[in-house]
Amino acid sequence: MNARIRGIFEDAGVRGWMHAISLDDPEARVELDADVVVPLASVYKLPLLAGFSRLVDLGELDPREQVTLEPSSRTAGPTGLSMFADPVTVSLRDLALSMATVSDNAAADALLDIVGLRRLAGILESFGLRRTWVRRGTAANLRDLQRRTGADNADAALAVLADNDRTDPVGVYEAASGSAASARDLTLLLRRLWAGELLSAEQTEFVKATMHRQIFLQRVASGFPHDGVRIAGKTGTFGALRHEAAVVTLPDGAAFAIAILTLAARGDFRQPRVEAAIGEAARVAVDVLR
Repeated sequence: MNARIRGIFEDAGVRGWMHAISLDDPEARVELDADVVVPLASVYKLPLLAGFSRLVDLGELDPREQVTLEPSSRTAGPTGLSMFADPVTVSLRDLALSMATVSDNAAADALLDIVGLRRLAGILESFGLRRTWVRRGTAANLRDLQRRTGADNADAALAVLADNDRTDPVGVYEAASGSAASARDLTLLLRRLWAGELLSAEQTEFVKATMHRQIFLQRVASGFPHDGVRIAGKTGTFGALRHEAAVVTLPDGAAFAIAILTLAARGDFRQPRVEAAIGEAARVAVDVLR
């Protein structure tokens, strides 16, 4: 099976890391280099969502609390509040919603500032995640990329990563310098969330419902092109990185936690073959686990 999964990734021109389990039988698994720690890109927003929800349960954060995000200090990005021209006042839970459903960078950085890196680290450790860390948000990631590329702004820095005639800056895809996790840790987080082991019933439902509302369907969901299959996921994209961590629920109720992390040989903004390979690998894993 490892050879088949590896072949899917090689055909798409990517290195891949994968872990998939049945939620009914966690001992049943499909994996490929599942303990390698990989930079997360926007998948870091999944542990942040879980950490935020734990703080709500503890009474340390009020999900209805209102915050105002000013255009001058909001993190850039292609979706959500990142694109807005004017000040926006929003609740903490709606920041979490926008962060997870449309991968809103501005919402994520604002929420991360409120949750705090140190407090989040303690929560993730309490969840049993030994190969997961959130060390910075998107704004800090873009600043680091600008420093490494010598670019004047974030768009120019990202263009360097997308230029296949240039060598990637040293360290830009190193797990040690940013937010990172292993595929196995991500499925552990999903399994424990779906089992209701980490959060109250109310916050567990909030996390599940939010992840089911993710709008990006070109990765894991592409392997299950049927309305009867439900996908609750979080994607991540940065340079040549294309990821997704998701729970796939079949019409008969059987559910599977899947984490697929990839690093492409090319840095193009559009990578449809990689997107399709993630969906194909997820479908093959579910077929085996069934």
